[in-house]
Amino acid sequence: MSIFSRKDSAPAATATIAVNPDLAALTGEYTIDPAHSSIGFVARHAMVTNVKGKFLDFSGTLHLDGTDPAASTASLDVKIESVDTGSADRDGHLKSADFFKAEEFPTMTFRSTKAEALGGDDYRITGDLEILGTTKPLTIDLEFNGAAKDPFGNERVGFEGKAEILRSEWGLSWNAALETGGVLVSDKIKLNFDISAIKNA
Repeated sequence: MSIFSRKDSAPAATATIAVNPDLAALTGEYTIDPAHSSIGFVARHAMVTNVKGKFLDFSGTLHLDGTDPAASTASLDVKIESVDTGSADRDGHLKSADFFKAEEFPTMTFRSTKAEALGGDDYRITGDLEILGTTKPLTIDLEFNGAAKDPFGNERVGFEGKAEILRSEWGLSWNAALETGGVLVSDKIKLNFDISAIKNA
């Protein structure tokens, strides 16, 4: 967030974060607004094209510390049943035992364990991502998009985030071989987050 900047002149061992005091006003608890947020993913299909999808049902909270970004936290719960790739057949396959086993594991969760200010508007958050009952670390690179009060009096903050995972590490290992070589679905999945959160009253 443009609130924080690293002093380049300081030695690496003693580098400090300069904090804009105006940003202290952002400190507080926030609720993610799903109507103005999105959680998406991209997978390579048949080695030649990208298939994009998203989850329509999710909720989450943020604790932002405008003076000490390392004290910030994030929590996210995503309903697997809400997966949407624009194809009912493909969505059904993703919910099935081949992939997410939605009936047995209806929710995917993320709980942050570490937050870092990288300088400028850039941040990094690390946490535990749970899918299919398996929990592994996930690191998300974030860009702070700003803060504003909307026409209804809500104080909002916005972030964009990106991450990559190997789905097989969470047990999402189904695939099919292609006659020409390679596989039908890439192991590497790109995750995209566009988050608008409202400060709690």
